[in-house]
Amino acid sequence: MASSTEPSREKARAYRRHLRRQGLRPIEIWVPDVHSPEFAAEAHRQSLAVANSPHAEDDQEFIGRLSE
Repeated sequence: MASSTEPSREKARAYRRHLRRQGLRPIEIWVPDVHSPEFAAEAHRQSLAVANSPHAEDDQEFIGRLSE
C-alpha cells in the first residue's frame, strides 16, 4: 500500500543515516512546558524566593557582573 508520506519518510531516513555516518546519534530531550500554568506558578514562586532572600542584593550584583 503506497502512501503519500513515503517520500518524506525516506528523506528523513536518509538524513538520519547521513548523520549517523558522521558519528552522530539521535537523542530525545524532554523539557518543561513553559506555556503551562504550573510552570508559570513555579517560576514565580522561585523568583519571589530569590528576591526575598537575604542574599538577593549580592546575587543580583553577581548576575549583573556576568551579563556585562
